[in-house]
Amino acid sequence: MARVEIRPVQPGKDANAFIRFPWTVYKGDPHWVPPLLHERREFFDPARNPYFELAEVRLWIALRDGVPVGTISAQVDKGYQEVERGTGFFGFFEFVDDVDIARSLLQTALDWLRSQGMVRAQGPFNFNTNHECGLLVDGFDSDPLVLMTWNAAYYPRVYEQIGLQKVKDLYAYWLDAGPLPDQIQRIADRVKERYPDYQLRPVDLKRYGDEVEIARKLYNDAWQDNWGFVKLTDKEFDKVAKGLRPMVDPRLCYVMEHVKPDGSREPVAFSLTLPDFNAVVKPMNGRIFPFGWIHYLLRKGKVDQIRVFTLGVARAHQAKPLGALLYQKTWEAGLAMKVKGAECSWVLEDNTRMRGAIEKLGGRIYKTYRIYGVDL
Repeated sequence: MARVEIRPVQPGKDANAFIRFPWTVYKGDPHWVPPLLHERREFFDPARNPYFELAEVRLWIALRDGVPVGTISAQVDKGYQEVERGTGFFGFFEFVDDVDIARSLLQTALDWLRSQGMVRAQGPFNFNTNHECGLLVDGFDSDPLVLMTWNAAYYPRVYEQIGLQKVKDLYAYWLDAGPLPDQIQRIADRVKERYPDYQLRPVDLKRYGDEVEIARKLYNDAWQDNWGFVKLTDKEFDKVAKGLRPMVDPRLCYVMEHVKPDGSREPVAFSLTLPDFNAVVKPMNGRIFPFGWIHYLLRKGKVDQIRVFTLGVARAHQAKPLGALLYQKTWEAGLAMKVKGAECSWVLEDNTRMRGAIEKLGGRIYKTYRIYGVDL
């Protein structure tokens, strides 16, 4: 009988087999987008990822007769302890189609979380809500867009068989390119008329550091009441901003400013929409060298989908329908770029305000991601 061993993995140089394991699960999967190996190695390196300063992280790999058959992580996020004390996270939960292997991996992670004083576990979080998160449970007929997760179709079944239960659904909406809906056009026109002191401008890449500081303040203010929110530290925000920099297109990213009577301008909202660079990354199969750069050069100009990554208004200004101006501007930019459509993701199932706005734009839910939990 094959013997399964759950072995701890040291983040950093020892994580190579852990990082490469998904290639085993997704071999032949037409919709999987392999991550770039150099980015994954950096992400799991405590010396280069500031998240390791803010959380206790453990990694494990399952081996059957010495061959990798699964992975999992467990995290005690110190920031999240201020939000929901006693809740730990699991993530990077990958496994071959074997319930016993998945159960053994999960139990290992849960035992460690329990030893750290946790009373509940939630996931998958890679590593928290500021990173990729959620298990795809519906919408397996198309590729994930940039910075969204992907998993095998058998994962939801196995999750439920090993005792994990739904905590929250996250929706990805799809919008086909076409004329801006009349209702949104009317709202945007009315906002411009009633609030001429609110003005939009594109992100200035020449002042990227200043723009990052604006986004940092607005993000930590506008999203702080959202479920699962974990405030980003300055180091983490800088790390995320550096990673996003090659994907930021000023035609798709905007800052809204409130122009005061004295002429000063206060940033009160921002939106970040990303070209779907998964179309570029996918054929690289994880590597930039020796031939991945050829795919990058050939396909960089052929991105025809965009993802509305984040859009938020400072809490002091949320009573005004300012989001309509950001929707309108982003829609017009997408049409000018001749994209075939846009994904808005992710949106909490109980965020009725945001869902209502997207549905007025003609958006439809086309992928559902789920956060699971279990009491310890």
